[in-house]
Amino acid sequence: MEKSEPKKGIFTKAWVQSVTGIVLVALALGGFLYWKSISSYVAIDMSQISAPVINISPEAEGILSEVYVKPGDTVSANESVARVGSEILSAKTSGIVISVVNTPGQVFMPGSPVVSMIDPNELRVIGKIDEDKGFSKIKVGDPALFTVDAFGGKEFTGVVDQISPTSDQTSVVFNISDKRAVMQFDVKVRFDISLHPEFKNGMSAKLRIYAK
Repeated sequence: MEKSEPKKGIFTKAWVQSVTGIVLVALALGGFLYWKSISSYVAIDMSQISAPVINISPEAEGILSEVYVKPGDTVSANESVARVGSEILSAKTSGIVISVVNTPGQVFMPGSPVVSMIDPNELRVIGKIDEDKGFSKIKVGDPALFTVDAFGGKEFTGVVDQISPTSDQTSVVFNISDKRAVMQFDVKVRFDISLHPEFKNGMSAKLRIYAK
């Protein structure tokens, strides 16, 4: 029995060293993965929750006589929203009214919007990114995290849904070092709208896109 004690001590020491080694390797691997994750994301601070605006306009010139909705109203498809001359204007799809020109007696021409609305199902986080700030790394399907200014630092998840094929000509910046124009592109991130009814059109946000 006395001769077996040293062996037991050796085995115990080896086992402890083995476990310690595994833990150190795991910590090192975890640290590497964390470093890799934080070093591979593309940040887009200039972002906004937004949806395409749907304008409702008369097909013929006429005088606005009645408006049946107000900003914030939810309308259904084919619901009447205003009357211009003898024409009843109606919504082509369901959505939320965001603006109304409620000035009875005003003459409206074809294409002049009386009511503007959005489809909340089309809300996306849209970020504007300079072409030289990691834009080439971003792909459709990349996971994303975003924060919304109205809700502090709380993070929400999404996925890149669309990348603009052309630059935004209205958002040109200049590289001071060589005075070259730097184009900006829109990146759209989809999120689960049903989980976030608190998000409103026009809210400011910040994006982090993790390039695969």
